[in-house]
Amino acid sequence: MARASKDMTEKRERLRDLRKVLKGARTLLIVLQDFPDPDAIGAAGALRLLARDCGELTTSIACAGIVGRAENRALVRYLGMNLLTLTTVDISSFDCVAMVDTQPGTGNNSLPESEAPCIVIDHHPLRSATRRSTFYDVRRRYGATSSILWEYLQAAGLEPGTPLATALLYGIRSDTNDLGREAIQADIDAFLALYPLANKRKLGRIVMERLPRDYFCIMSRALVNAKTFGRCVISDLRDIGNPDMIGEVADLLLRNEESDWALCYGCYDETMMLSLRTVDLNANAGEVMHCLVSRL
Repeated sequence: MARASKDMTEKRERLRDLRKVLKGARTLLIVLQDFPDPDAIGAAGALRLLARDCGELTTSIACAGIVGRAENRALVRYLGMNLLTLTTVDISSFDCVAMVDTQPGTGNNSLPESEAPCIVIDHHPLRSATRRSTFYDVRRRYGATSSILWEYLQAAGLEPGTPLATALLYGIRSDTNDLGREAIQADIDAFLALYPLANKRKLGRIVMERLPRDYFCIMSRALVNAKTFGRCVISDLRDIGNPDMIGEVADLLLRNEESDWALCYGCYDETMMLSLRTVDLNANAGEVMHCLVSRL
């Protein structure tokens, strides 16, 4: 009981510090990854709700790329989220800039280096540039940023509407592979709390969103190009129009019973993109990827 009380006190203190930053602004820009996933989308929706609770604060959400996967586009539509294109936004016109599920200098977002965000909330390893932010909450042990934002909503006494609860639930599901990957008790608690609030039938339709013919063409090419090296399967997708396909193919190839690792890569807009997956619970795919590309 004492531990639970201490945890809630810490959550309320974090919320108080976050509100101090938000209440000093009239306009907020939430920056996502260039190609946002369900966790980023759900977390952005939760931060928008927290900002609205602070008063007359106008919030915009932006990314520099596209929402590629059909199910992610369906989720954005369900939330009624109008995603702006970051490269066309006048960032200087906003009083406050926030980042969720990403950080400055990670390479997966297009926030200019000259623009230090006021707020950063993420579940990936802490970046040195993040420390320049007025407020940051980075918890690398968490499986999803949506779990962190859910705790803020709890501390604020805010119950998300059905669409947002569904998005947060999907964010946790997707980033933790249904709580089977990098999930801690906080992710499980958030999942259980959100489950009765979410529209499970709608979520099922989103996950099974219909796919364009190009999806199957790329998938066919990826399977034909797949090669196995020891316990790793590698596939070159070549030129693609949807960068999210790289991670999706990697997830599929990882189901190969003869492989513990899957590496996929392809070119989008003259940029090579890579995705690495593993079933080895003792391995860190992020650190391995850093070793692969750090000298390039």
